[in-house]
Amino acid sequence: MVKEIKLEDVKCLFKKRDISSNKGDFGKVGILGGSIKYSGAIKLANMSLCTLRSGCGLVRVIVPKAIVSSVTPYLLEQTMYPYESLDDIKDAIKDLDSLALGMGWDRKEDHLTILQYILENFDGHLVIDADGLNTLVASLDLLKSSRAKIVLTPHLKEFSRLTNLSIEEIEKDKLGIAKSFAKEYHVILLLKGHTTLVTDGEDVYLCCCGTSGMATSGSGDVLSGILAGMLGYLDYNLLTISAGVILNGLAGEIADEKYTDISMLARDTIHCIPLAIKEIRGDEGGRVC
Repeated sequence: MVKEIKLEDVKCLFKKRDISSNKGDFGKVGILGGSIKYSGAIKLANMSLCTLRSGCGLVRVIVPKAIVSSVTPYLLEQTMYPYESLDDIKDAIKDLDSLALGMGWDRKEDHLTILQYILENFDGHLVIDADGLNTLVASLDLLKSSRAKIVLTPHLKEFSRLTNLSIEEIEKDKLGIAKSFAKEYHVILLLKGHTTLVTDGEDVYLCCCGTSGMATSGSGDVLSGILAGMLGYLDYNLLTISAGVILNGLAGEIADEKYTDISMLARDTIHCIPLAIKEIRGDEGGRVC
């Protein structure tokens, strides 16, 4: 089945919450990334903020100890988990409901060790993006036996590395290749583009949303943060992942209206997430963020 996803299809996932609910009802989420080369202070802080904006209860920002001083000043509602060793990683992720991994990570040998441990031992929802995908190339078969429920979020160039196919080859049969990859490796594949393709190897959901203003540094990281946040309290399936894509794209469209396609930044998308949720719900409220 191939289906184009509309706002009305995902509305059910953004219903108003019970007044007696608490943060424990909406999941613990981790954001693991950063490196000396890509300290990403604001990027990681923004990712964790958009994770909270998309509805989870608690966020841990898990970063190398060497960049803690860069990231900490930008955190308010989040908690910081520095790591120096694999044991620190084990402690940081042990009770998480979902985890986004790889943003600003750089390519280092010890990252492969961390990724392998997570794939073999983490049993929550796992979003792998950016340098997490580049690291994954060496260990693709671990996906097949992983305990985690995995979402991969490549753009075309990253998907080219994962499949060892050229972008031109992928473009000729994007849907077929994406379905085949997702089925072989037991993942949900989110192949980013103006029309984003989401597939589990059987069905395909198409999400047509967003704006050219989102073609800027950090936009993919914002999407991963949104997905990790939603997977903290929602089921792992094509509709949840597609809802994250729709929320991200709609927030970007609203940001574009205020800041223009030339001047908007990825953080502007984050600020417009609440208005995007209002629009999906059909609540009253304008589109000015």
